[in-house]
Amino acid sequence: MPIIKSAKKRVKVAKKATIRNSKTKRSLKTALKAFTTKPDGKNHSTAQSNIDKAVKKGLIHKNKAARLKKQAAAKAKAAGAKPAAATTKKATAKSAAKPAAKKPVAKKAPAKKPAAKK
Repeated sequence: MPIIKSAKKRVKVAKKATIRNSKTKRSLKTALKAFTTKPDGKNHSTAQSNIDKAVKKGLIHKNKAARLKKQAAAKAKAAGAKPAAATTKKATAKSAAKPAAKKPVAKKAPAKKPAAKK
């Protein structure tokens, strides 16, 4: 057991990270298996989402994620799966009325400093 206070904290933090990482890895594996067994649009988007989360948390390298996503897209295309209908905030924001554009504020020139005396 660690004696130093910072070492004790590192043990606690490492334990939390281990639990979080194992949950993320498990959800990634589950999503990829679900997509492999039934390559449809919903499973494809779920798998891509879980891959992105794993990269964000540093569990897999970004190049591996790109490779997995490319392979998943190829399988989906071969299976004839259509992408799931994504309802995003961006799509709904475009349909809403846009507020008037703000006028850009002109920047003031910085004040000149007085010359130093020698």
